[in-house]
Amino acid sequence: MIELKDVAKSFTLHNQGAAVIPVMQNATLSVQPGECVALVGASGAGKSTLMRMIYGNYLAQAGCIVVDGVDVARAEPREILELRRVTIGYVSQFLRVVPRVPTLDVVAEPLLAVGVELEAARARAAALLERLNIPRTLWGLSPTTFSGGEQQRVNVARGFAHGYPALLLDEPTASLDAVNRATVLALIEEAKARGAAIVGIFHDAAAREQVCDREIDVTGFTPQRAA
Repeated sequence: MIELKDVAKSFTLHNQGAAVIPVMQNATLSVQPGECVALVGASGAGKSTLMRMIYGNYLAQAGCIVVDGVDVARAEPREILELRRVTIGYVSQFLRVVPRVPTLDVVAEPLLAVGVELEAARARAAALLERLNIPRTLWGLSPTTFSGGEQQRVNVARGFAHGYPALLLDEPTASLDAVNRATVLALIEEAKARGAAIVGIFHDAAAREQVCDREIDVTGFTPQRAA
């Protein structure tokens, strides 16, 4: 479902004399349906960069990134948008939504995008918000006004609303209390059971142990830099 081979990435610092900073080389990994793979390594090793390349936010300089048959490294923008609509979901650490859209519709939107009828989409959204302990009194408000923990739970609900065949999870249990943490881990296990291929960053070692099948240390993909 997710295949990376010999992926390389560098950043050009245009405000610092166009200095080129290599951040990744020869990144190779494979994630099968029903498998959860954790990216591990020190801060700055490239975990988030690798996930953003899989999602198509960052362009790889070399190699291929194939998600369900589509090479994200070479795909046209319309192909990447279609992949995000149908195939690959991303639960980031930060909620980015249009202001004034009610929380219920924020969570339902991925389902509406794939043709689910409004009533059914809102019912699924409501079930997830209930499960993640977002009070009903907040469902009609924009989540931009919520606390950080509430926004994170809305982000999780939105990411799990549609049954994406592939999922990218960036610290999905960070800052959550024990009850909501357990709910998120259960959602991950349910996604694995239905065959989702999952790549995640989990600084919570116990969570990683519970839901991940194996770990990949991205330090091995980091270019050696001159001192």
